[in-house]
Amino acid sequence: MWGCVSSNETDDSSDHRLCQDLGLILSLSSLFYLIVCFPIGLYYNALVVTVNLCNKVSMTMPDVYFVNIAIAGLVLNMVAPVQLLGPGYTHWATWDFNNEVYITLLILFNISSLVIMYSTTLLSLDYYIERALPRTYMSSVYNTKHVCGFIWGGAVLTSFSSLLFYVCNHVSTKIIECSKMQNKEAADAIMMFIGYVVPAIAVFYALVLILRIRKESTPLDQDSGRLDPSVHRLLLVSVGVQFALWTPYYATLLVHMLSGIQGRHLHGQHLRMYYFVRGLSKLLAFSSSFAMPLMYRHMNKSFSRKLRRLLNKLHCGKQGCSQERSAEQQVVT
Repeated sequence: MWGCVSSNETDDSSDHRLCQDLGLILSLSSLFYLIVCFPIGLYYNALVVTVNLCNKVSMTMPDVYFVNIAIAGLVLNMVAPVQLLGPGYTHWATWDFNNEVYITLLILFNISSLVIMYSTTLLSLDYYIERALPRTYMSSVYNTKHVCGFIWGGAVLTSFSSLLFYVCNHVSTKIIECSKMQNKEAADAIMMFIGYVVPAIAVFYALVLILRIRKESTPLDQDSGRLDPSVHRLLLVSVGVQFALWTPYYATLLVHMLSGIQGRHLHGQHLRMYYFVRGLSKLLAFSSSFAMPLMYRHMNKSFSRKLRRLLNKLHCGKQGCSQERSAEQQVVT
């Protein structure tokens, strides 16, 4: 699933051997993801969405954000097989850089990355609001659903630069204007700033506020209406895992952007290493769609109850189980 980067320079045996070794590592990692991580991530993302949507009444603010992240994870699951079997990973690439398939995958990948990062960011901020001002409904489920809608809309608008790149590749007139818009360094800078720098600053600020308020014990901490304490642990682990998996990808965008601005294009062994790191960073980014639903499934205490309730409904049908009917009759009497 790897092709060594061609170069005008004469490659010696050590460079060629290094290229083959890097290709073998990337190929095995890609196969492992497609065989193991992809089906598990697809299953758990669909499970998180289905279980929560079938239990809308009991959904909390964190549940809405994790459902949003799971939907973005499903989009990444759809992109991953085509991406990992495409250029840079196989000898039989079926499309080139300017093809519609690549641009579509790029747009979907960018939208999913923005949704995941901003859902994690706003989850941190809303968790602080819920801790500081409980029962004010500023971070209610109703408001969170609308916020998630704005996240998707903002992600689509931010990915508009990729759409312009696609349109310009098919416009025969006004070539000069289109050539000015075909600036991948500018697009990388936009994604780097909006997709990583802004969420990183916001998450850091939110975590500082959360840690500060946890040190100040108040009578409100005994309020039964507050979020489950396990949400705090889930939040910290989610933020750490998300930034650990997405930072290498945005680092490759930064390297490409700086090299393009300075006019220093990579050659030879440096170019091979860059392609290897870029491929590995995308694998880590795709792995976020596998890691997040697993963490939510095993660290959220209420998810198991929701899953059992859904399985009971499916098992008993519309009429309901005998235990549920007897419990309802006791409540009525």
